[in-house]
Amino acid sequence: MTLSRITFSSIGLPSLLLLSVGAAACGGDDAPELTPVDPASAEQVEVDRFSAAAGNLMVRTAENGLPGPNQPIDFDQGPFITRGFGPDGSSVLYYNFDVQPTAPAPIFAFFRESTDTPVEGQLNIIDVIPGDTDYNDFWLVNKVYVPDDYKANSITSFDELIDAGFAIETTDLLVNCPVVPAGSTANLRGGGESNGLHQGWYKGGVVHYFTFEEAGLKASGGSVPLSPIYVTFVKNPSDDPSSGPASGFVTEADGEQTHNVLATLPGDAGYSPLWSVVVYDNQGFDSVVDLESVQDAAQVSILATGAGTVNCPVVAIE
Repeated sequence: MTLSRITFSSIGLPSLLLLSVGAAACGGDDAPELTPVDPASAEQVEVDRFSAAAGNLMVRTAENGLPGPNQPIDFDQGPFITRGFGPDGSSVLYYNFDVQPTAPAPIFAFFRESTDTPVEGQLNIIDVIPGDTDYNDFWLVNKVYVPDDYKANSITSFDELIDAGFAIETTDLLVNCPVVPAGSTANLRGGGESNGLHQGWYKGGVVHYFTFEEAGLKASGGSVPLSPIYVTFVKNPSDDPSSGPASGFVTEADGEQTHNVLATLPGDAGYSPLWSVVVYDNQGFDSVVDLESVQDAAQVSILATGAGTVNCPVVAIE
């Protein structure tokens, strides 16, 4: 783990907040009195992943039937889960959490300063949710060091954290934790971790999120690493608004198996659940069965590279 003094500007937060941290740390007499908050009695934050502000490929319309604001989402149903091919031709399942940027958002985890152990019961803190500027399902872990007499959940927002003046260090560790409405489900996992919802703090309210730990991730140059995914659509992308992603992936007769090909799988060097999308001509669909075949220029035409970056953690390899 690489640790360094946090620089907020490097993780999408205003650099002027550095002054707030330093000022609070030096002004002990002005530090606010901290009182624990029970998450069970706190306000529940409303989340909408499918608004025009939050969604990209998945934006709610009257026709597509995507869940409404703050309604639980069943990610084990289409269009949120897809069956594709691994690089060796194995059939794999992955969730679809829409386009995400490569710049991670910060998440703050609390540790005792004398022992460097997590504060039991303290919820992690975030400062953005879907629809907010700079939101990302991928979070850069920041360690907050608190004194031994700190009581869990006395800090419930980023602003309170800054006012408290605790020491903060940034790591290079990334976590894939999509924020979702309470009651949402995504039952599959490839890493053996819990498939339940976790809770965090956002501006004094409680948010819910999944975790996907099928592979450890580290920031590279401050960004989420990428791996290629090759996809093809019912209608090749064109000026027609019903083409490309709007037309859906081409599937076999069963309606489930696509010929989308992942370049890596969990455990492979270079695997990342943030995929850089490569679009190939649907005329090559039948000939694509693995990574080698989709990269066969004699059989398959590539229409676009770097067409987007999508969060699609692999959760089953069959």
